[in-house]
Amino acid sequence: MTSVRRPTVALLDYGMGNLHSVGKALEVAGARVVTTSEPTVVEQSDGVVLPGVGAFPRAMERLAELQLDDAIARAVDRDRPLLGICLGLQLLFESSDEQGGAEGLGILPGKVVELAGAGLKVPHIGWARVAWRSDNRLRKGIGDGEAFYFVHSFVPVPGEEDLLATATYGTEFACAAGRGRVFGVQFHPEKSSAAGLRLLANFVKIVGEGGAT
Repeated sequence: MTSVRRPTVALLDYGMGNLHSVGKALEVAGARVVTTSEPTVVEQSDGVVLPGVGAFPRAMERLAELQLDDAIARAVDRDRPLLGICLGLQLLFESSDEQGGAEGLGILPGKVVELAGAGLKVPHIGWARVAWRSDNRLRKGIGDGEAFYFVHSFVPVPGEEDLLATATYGTEFACAAGRGRVFGVQFHPEKSSAAGLRLLANFVKIVGEGGAT
């Protein structure tokens, strides 16, 4: 019997991500995961996952030090699927207000601002229902209003054309964005039970098929 090829996903290690949990979840979702900080490995992979926990300015410094910012840009130019998780979503944008401000990867237009919790405690930690704005392949088989797990103090402000989903914590905010085969989610799919694994499996399928969204 011929085995099904598992697409190779580069999980970026720049010192600011929850690599173990994300890597295990991607493996369960069907990927062959290569945890790496080497630009050449990123370029040889079928898809890229950019995780992130921490502050936006330091994350961009680390990506630049490792030349992973350029490797990510080249992967996107070659139409390799990319998924940003939590801080990884925010880094896809042009800039952030966090800690005095910093430039981002600029893959998606827009900026990152502090979450306006409307009197609620920030950071936002816990489950929230996600309202999808798009029927793109990333959410295939995931019902509208399914809950995902969040840990964050900042949120991106994408253009309407790039907005994939919203959630509410005191106020409505963007929690998923993307265009083409670039995706980002503010929540943690690796901590979001069956719905999170389904989302990761959808991403891995996009990577493996090389098809359009």
